[in-house]
Amino acid sequence: MALDDPRRLIPRTDQLLALPPVRRALERLSEDVVGALVRETQDRARRGEIAPGEVEPAVLAALGARSASSLTPVLNATGVVVHTNLGRAPLSAAALDALVTAGGYVDVELDLVSGTRSRRGAAARAALLAACPPAEDALVVNNGAAALVLATTALAAGREVVISRGELVEIGAGFRLPELIESTGARLREVGTTNRTHLRDYAEAIGPETGCLLKVHPSNFRLEGFTSAVEVDELRPLARAHGLPLVADLGSGLLVPDPQLPSEPDAASVLEGGADLVIASGDKLLGGPQAGLLLGGSNAVARLAAHPLARAVRADKLALAALEATLTGGPAPVTTALHADPDRLRDRAERLGAAVGAPVVAHDGRVGGGGAPGVPLPGWAVRLPEAAAPLLRTGRPAVLPRVHDRACLVDLRCVPESEDERLRAAVQAALTALAGADGGPGGAR
Repeated sequence: MALDDPRRLIPRTDQLLALPPVRRALERLSEDVVGALVRETQDRARRGEIAPGEVEPAVLAALGARSASSLTPVLNATGVVVHTNLGRAPLSAAALDALVTAGGYVDVELDLVSGTRSRRGAAARAALLAACPPAEDALVVNNGAAALVLATTALAAGREVVISRGELVEIGAGFRLPELIESTGARLREVGTTNRTHLRDYAEAIGPETGCLLKVHPSNFRLEGFTSAVEVDELRPLARAHGLPLVADLGSGLLVPDPQLPSEPDAASVLEGGADLVIASGDKLLGGPQAGLLLGGSNAVARLAAHPLARAVRADKLALAALEATLTGGPAPVTTALHADPDRLRDRAERLGAAVGAPVVAHDGRVGGGGAPGVPLPGWAVRLPEAAAPLLRTGRPAVLPRVHDRACLVDLRCVPESEDERLRAAVQAALTALAGADGGPGGAR
């Protein structure tokens, strides 16, 4: 390297690491991460992308923008409340506080009075039973699929699970319930047809090899027309007569009836209807953390809790803490979004539309996450040019709109009111960038 080569002026690594802001960054980032950012910035200078004098400020800027997690916070402007690609349910303030507490040493499995070991997740279990009175006992595992696997393994491994053909559904990411159940060693005994199943179909299928009767809520689709299905209260006498457990997988996580979702099954009603065991998710309509909820009779739950697989699928202290706080704290964001006042949504949308010069249109939100398929949630959206969508998604803050009918729709249902100003700034920045790219004024078409 020649003596007059400007690359000689690039600050040395030890000099950059000794800077006070860099040393402070080591309190939240590992040495490897900080060192890599320093070297990457020095390499940019060596390639001539930045001047040697710009290395130090570039390092400080990179460290300021770097967090320990690569996850990017997103404002959900789709109108879909339980958005699987955005992590399903956002947690309540109480649940977030509980996560911070649970991040340290906590009495998750310890009785502080006696100093002896206690039942794991006892507080979350008590909160579940208080929220769903018909349940005699409850067990929490790490997700809904794990709950179904545990139930079918403990009740029917090596035996038959009797289920209607119309309920052999495929869930997210291509996972199919039949394959999930068969992976436990249980055998499926399909009854009825895709569109019609009768009580006699179940009765004729029961035999010495039957382990349990299973009802699965279709969740993310509806079958209409020439159809018939057998409900839990109709199956109850048949299951009792043969001494078989009756299991109902609801999926959605609704614990008690919700007038906003009259057709969505809830755990309390299904248990009262005669199910021995109900399976639900914690991160859907309940609005809590990812968890599989098993509620039902004390004998059925005890049978599952005693199975060796229960240890492999148990929930960790973070999920247990967040679940308890979701049940005992204030309204979860999912509940707030589901019951949002359409008039209030319209006022907020009109303020945003007026601020950015865009029209407001009627827009139906959706429950999402397989809950209440086809049920509209009346609301409003700001209509932007379709080309604004990628700019919103990659902006700061990141905003996920709905792209539909060659338009970018910004629905405020799932955006907390406290974020309205940040959302306005993000939309304005996207429209300004779009106008610059087009060489003309911004705005909606």
